Amino acid sequence: MTEEPYRWVEAIANRREYIEHQLAGGSPIVALNYADGILLLTVSRERQKLFEIYDRIAMGAIGHPGDIERLRMAAIEVTSSEGFTRSAADVSLRRLANYSLSPALKAAFEQVYGAPYLARLLFAELGRGKAPNLFVRLEFDGSIHTNGGALGRTFEEFGVISGTAASTEKMERFLQTQEIGAGTLQPSVRVALDAWLVGHLTLSGETGDGLPTAEQLKTHRVAQLANAALEVAVLERNSVLPMTWRSIPELDIRPLLENDLSL
Repeated sequence: MTEEPYRWVEAIANRREYIEHQLAGGSPIVALNYADGILLLTVSRERQKLFEIYDRIAMGAIGHPGDIERLRMAAIEVTSSEGFTRSAADVSLRRLANYSLSPALKAAFEQVYGAPYLARLLFAELGRGKAPNLFVRLEFDGSIHTNGGALGRTFEEFGVISGTAASTEKMERFLQTQEIGAGTLQPSVRVALDAWLVGHLTLSGETGDGLPTAEQLKTHRVAQLANAALEVAVLERNSVLPMTWRSIPELDIRPLLENDLSL
C-alpha cells in the first residue's frame, strides 16, 4: 500500500514525458495585438491550426488532430450554450478556460488508466470597449498561462505556443523586444512570422542560448515558406460584419512579405 502514491507519481511523470515528446515537433503559433485587433499566425504543411470559437474568441492548437477537434468542439459547445442561455456578453475566455477546459484536461491527464489529451492550446479574446485583449495558453495537464493582468502585472501584447518550453520561452523573449500593438497588418505579420521563425529554429536546434540573427531569420524564412503555407487570421475590433473573425487567404499575405522572401 505504501508504494501506491509513488507508483501514481511515477506514472504521471512518465505520462508527462510521453506527451511532451509527442508535442515536441509541433509548429509554433503566434497571436499578437495589432492596430485593428488580434492577429494569429502559423506556418503549416498539412492541416488547419487556427479556428474561430465564438464571437470574439479564437483558438490555435498543436498536437493530435483528433484531440484538437474534440477540444475545439467542446469549446464551441460551452460558449454557444453560455451565449444562448445568457447572452453573448456573458461569454468570456476566462470562464471557458478556468471552469470548463482546464478541469477536463487535468482530469484526463491524471487518470493514468485512460488516454490523455495530446494537445496544447492557445486562445485569444478580443477585449470589449477599453478592456485589454486576453491571451491564454492551456497545457495538456490543465495548467493555465495568461498574458498578465493579475496582481498588478501588466498585460503583455502577445501569446505563443510551441512544441517545447525552450521554443516558447525564446519566442516570448523575441516578442518582448518588438513594438507590438499599434502596427498595421503588414508590419504585424512580419513580426509574427519572425517570432514563428525563432520558435521553429529553436525546435530544430539551430540556435544557441541567444536569439537568431536577422540573417538567420531571413534564410530560414525563405527556406520554410518555399515548401509550406502561411495560415493567418484576425479578430477585428471594428469589423463591418456581425463577426470579428476573418481568415486571410495566403494569396493576400504573400505580397506583404515580398521583400522578405528573396535572398
